[in-house]
Amino acid sequence: MNFSDLGNDLYTGKKSIPVVAKRKSFYLVSIVLMAIAIAGLGVNKLNLGLEFSGGSEFRVTSESIPSDYEFVARDALGASDDSQGVRVSKLGNNTVRVQTERLDDTESARVATELAKTFKVSTKEVSSTFIGPSWGDSVTKQALRALVIFLVLVAAVLSIYFRNWKMALAALLALAHDLIITVGIYSFTGFEVSPATMIGFLTVLGYSIYDTVVVFDKVRENTNEAFANGRLTFGQAANLAVNQTFVRSINTTVIGILPILSVLVVGGIFLGPGTLLDLALVLFIGILIGAYSSIFLATPLLVSLRSKDGAVVDLDKRAARSQAKRAKEVAVLAPTSSGNAVIEDFPGASGDESLASTTAPMAQDEESATVTGRQVHKYAQSGPRNQPKRPSKSRRK
Repeated sequence: MNFSDLGNDLYTGKKSIPVVAKRKSFYLVSIVLMAIAIAGLGVNKLNLGLEFSGGSEFRVTSESIPSDYEFVARDALGASDDSQGVRVSKLGNNTVRVQTERLDDTESARVATELAKTFKVSTKEVSSTFIGPSWGDSVTKQALRALVIFLVLVAAVLSIYFRNWKMALAALLALAHDLIITVGIYSFTGFEVSPATMIGFLTVLGYSIYDTVVVFDKVRENTNEAFANGRLTFGQAANLAVNQTFVRSINTTVIGILPILSVLVVGGIFLGPGTLLDLALVLFIGILIGAYSSIFLATPLLVSLRSKDGAVVDLDKRAARSQAKRAKEVAVLAPTSSGNAVIEDFPGASGDESLASTTAPMAQDEESATVTGRQVHKYAQSGPRNQPKRPSKSRRK
């Protein structure tokens, strides 16, 4: 079976992934991932870039960068290999970036001169930049403010669009899940948190909420139909929606991941640390986590949040009665190839048991019961019940 056939079977309900039924397992997976991410934040902490922490930055451009450029740069500054105040990285093929703590003008000029001598270039090939801590604090506050505004707008729009605040809450919980795991995994890599990284985080949240809204839109369509006809429980209708959008979510994720993966590989091999690589890494991690939460977390959370609602409880009871009735109409006394009748009973409202079947032998002689259970006399004719013969016209006269 190819992927398109699987998608068609999932959409029609011929096959089903029990996302809602197995939601506790997915909750456990998410909890474990978040615990690992939080532990990573506690142990490694975020490697805040110069824009957030403040400091001085020097860039040396040379046609021949030695392979031990990091050791050479640290030696020029008189910094040891384990010095936390100095960070050395390579940008592209011919630029070395050196970041230090905040230096005054005199010290900056001395460091630039030493770097020029060490890398055998003129002082014009060494650029220096100073970023004060106040500017870094301003960037941090603006980024956090943008995040809060984004979450508030998302909650308001979802509540208005879906007319249900629990849908908005489920979406926000999934977003928090994505943000925590993305930031935690990012901390394990040791990459710098730059303004490009913050843009990546907001982009990831936007992608995640977009995918969740698509799934929730189908959930709303299916559950509204279920409330109208009472054929499916709320959980069954929601699970069908997840299955119907499953292939679409996978395809969208793959299409979004492929170019980002290309940028990540090319940037990691040829360009080195920089804005492009920071952004690509955040998007790569976030899109994968966002796809997981949209499929396996957001809708199960919605079902759990609404499981005690009066309307949902009433729907589940109606659906159980409807399914019991349909099961009896279809399965009772279904003939088999062996000449027996199969009588199937609906297991009950819970739906946790499989249909039980019993067999009843067909009539083997003239006195036996029919499949309807009624006794028929051996001289009885088929068709309408025997009626007394009406007297002929001659006898009525």
